[in-house]
Amino acid sequence: MNEGMMALSIPIIGIIVGALIAITAIYFKSRERQSLIEKGLGPEAIKEFFEAKKDPNRLLKYGIIIFAFGLGLGLGIMMEDSTSKEYWIPLLLFTFTGLGFIASGLVSRKYDVKS
Repeated sequence: MNEGMMALSIPIIGIIVGALIAITAIYFKSRERQSLIEKGLGPEAIKEFFEAKKDPNRLLKYGIIIFAFGLGLGLGIMMEDSTSKEYWIPLLLFTFTGLGFIASGLVSRKYDVKS
């Protein structure tokens, strides 16, 4: 396969994978709602069910994880440029993203609303 075909196939595969993920999420959300209706729950009970499921700290968690991901990526690129070793980007990317997940878990536990 030549380089032109390879460069064209990567975005196409990315779009296909993204579409499959979106379709799967929509399908499972629909199945969840359908099962609640089959159990005989009314519209108010279904609304309460989904309101109770919402995480008030969701955006805070995402922000911490994305910040850590960006920090790992930036530091990885800087370390790769300064040392000419190719392992810095994936190493720091996975390390900082993992630390971001840990930090988001700890922060969300601290700010968790007690019911």
